[in-house]
Amino acid sequence: MTKPSGEAEAEKEEEEEEVNDHPIEEVRNTVPISDDPSEPCLTFRTWVLGLSSCVLLAFVNEFFMYRSAQLSIGTILVQIATLPIGRLMASTLPASPIRVPLTGGRWSFSLNPGPFSLKEHCLITIFAGAGSGNVYAMNIIAIVKVFYKRQINPYAAMLLAQTTQLLGYGWAGLFRKFLVDSAYMWWPINLVQVTLFRAMHEEEKRPKGRLTRLQFFIIVMICSFAYYLIPSYLFPAISTVSVLCLVYKDSVTAQQIGSGLKGLGIGSFGLDWNTVSGFLGNPLASPAFAIFNVMAGFALTTYVAVPLLYWTNTYNAKRFPLMSSHVYDAAGAPYDTNRVLDPHTFALNLQEYNAYGRIHLSILFAVNYGIGFASLMSTLSHVALYHGKDIWELWRKAAAHKANGGREEDVHTRIMKRNYKAVPQWWFHLMMAVVLALSLFTCEGFGGQLQLPYWGLLLACAIAFTFTLPIGVIAATTNMQPGLNVITELIIGYLYPGKPLANVVFKTYGFISIAQALSFVSDFKLGHYMKIPPRSMFFAQLAGTLAASTVHFATAWWLLTTVRDICDVDRLPPGSPWTCPGDDVFYNASIIWGVVGPLRMFGRLGNYWQLNYFFLVGLLAPVPAWLLQRAYPSSAVLRNVSLPLIFGGASGLLPAHSVNFLMWGLVGFVFNHVVYRRHKAWWMRHNYVLAAGLDTGVAFMGVLTFVALGYFDVYGPRWWGGVGDDRCDLAACPTAPGVVAKGCPVV
Repeated sequence: MTKPSGEAEAEKEEEEEEVNDHPIEEVRNTVPISDDPSEPCLTFRTWVLGLSSCVLLAFVNEFFMYRSAQLSIGTILVQIATLPIGRLMASTLPASPIRVPLTGGRWSFSLNPGPFSLKEHCLITIFAGAGSGNVYAMNIIAIVKVFYKRQINPYAAMLLAQTTQLLGYGWAGLFRKFLVDSAYMWWPINLVQVTLFRAMHEEEKRPKGRLTRLQFFIIVMICSFAYYLIPSYLFPAISTVSVLCLVYKDSVTAQQIGSGLKGLGIGSFGLDWNTVSGFLGNPLASPAFAIFNVMAGFALTTYVAVPLLYWTNTYNAKRFPLMSSHVYDAAGAPYDTNRVLDPHTFALNLQEYNAYGRIHLSILFAVNYGIGFASLMSTLSHVALYHGKDIWELWRKAAAHKANGGREEDVHTRIMKRNYKAVPQWWFHLMMAVVLALSLFTCEGFGGQLQLPYWGLLLACAIAFTFTLPIGVIAATTNMQPGLNVITELIIGYLYPGKPLANVVFKTYGFISIAQALSFVSDFKLGHYMKIPPRSMFFAQLAGTLAASTVHFATAWWLLTTVRDICDVDRLPPGSPWTCPGDDVFYNASIIWGVVGPLRMFGRLGNYWQLNYFFLVGLLAPVPAWLLQRAYPSSAVLRNVSLPLIFGGASGLLPAHSVNFLMWGLVGFVFNHVVYRRHKAWWMRHNYVLAAGLDTGVAFMGVLTFVALGYFDVYGPRWWGGVGDDRCDLAACPTAPGVVAKGCPVV
């Protein structure tokens, strides 16, 4: 019997839709193409476990941000811990429906809609992700209250925290079509999460003589957990071992070359997974081509540019440490910012500044700023050259409602469009309008405490709108995300000089709104892979962001108003952990860009005006690489060259150290190049599970040692290896004749 043509065509279409035609091999091998739209998702269990996890992570991460030994807990802990809790709730809670009052019985929900599902688990983890990230605006509150010792209205501070986190929703909605629906925007970091979710939920038959992925994950996690006790507590010295410093104990030059923490890192290594992944992320989750590009940039800066400039004494580099993020005066002493800051107007005192002298930077700090300029411009140029045509085509199709059937329509996008309602675009537009209005009120209200006028906020939004898409393309394909902090500081520093608070607020609205937008988009892509209804994703992200911002603010305000002498290293009692290392760097940046300003740093009145040429270098650098690729399209090397990644690696030092780059690059090369090429089947089955297991073990042990020991200021045994330092004290010494520095020989 022949089936009706319509039914046959529907079956044929469904069969075609089930073909795994995703263009990225890693995604094809990792993400399943099955979906059950009836699977529970945004349930009572999701709200309870998601919100509680979000609140807990926000409190813990903000609490430890002010301590010397910082701890950042990621979503991996929630991912592991909520699985047994969710299953316990599924086995104990009543299943009878509960009617919502005042709805006439039309609305109801169940405490227990059935077995704890993978989609619930994924959404809980996304909920928690809102709490795991830091709220950048808290740095502003800290430097105002502690470093500048001024008052700020708590309502202004609260609105600042909320609006800077929520503004990214607007940009996420505008560019969702390109950064989520496009198959080529594949967000490699999400594959680690997908692999772990599958290992925890899918029933897998153990191959004879081998382990299931869940068994492999548990073994790796236990080993990582047990081992991390050694570098975190018993033997911290193995986190960074600098061989040259152990051999040449009295040589400044040898220690500058060999120190993994304060120098070039030649001969240094670390036996600590936190050293490998702490600053640059998990190398197992980064594609090999991204690792090669980043390491090429790192090598060019660290082993060519910095030594050449330092030992030729460019910018009087020998008067200052080889690598430092602090500011100095002409004599090589730390710059006394109190001498040049008017305590009444909270602005630069030009008379005192001219009498005291210009600010000076270490050679690495200066080079980093120049490369940061180049990185930003190369991102725009690279995306325009390599992806401009595709972006324009997709934009044109979206505008003409012809996106269906395009080459960007992969199997996952088709499934999502077939099974779930999309989030209406007006939701994002409304969110952006409301948050923008609140942002204007925050900046202009409260007596202008934040110093940023309305036009500054609108300019910050324009910058965020311009750069979200190109930076998103880089992040979605390489796991690397160039930042806008330098360019935002530069722009407002020229337009509105001498206003430190205006500078950091402008930077936060311009820079963090992009970071938040890309975080939202990345989570949307994870939901895309896991077949989470888009509207459930929207509500979970919005609720998580509101809750996390509130808890971050409450925790910060509580600590800053109750801990005596917090962040004041000179007045804190010996051994106090409340030193606020991150806020100290943020404060120095506010002095450089806000008080003194770029005109007196990188303009005609400063020492570093030549660094402005890096803007032109960054803009033009991708052009020859693009032309060579078009001339030799079969060259795999040229095809994988990415100038934004090279510049990103070149400017990565500070706060990262050379040993972090070396170990990150080594581990990434071994697994994502050597193992991938020689043992591809093993890599496809175990690589992302290994990445998740290593991170999870370190996170669990980090929490345990903090809660059981560090919280009570109980630290490891006192012996030679009990200090988390590479014993390269002389690496930070100046080498110019006559410069006096504490603990350093005078040349």
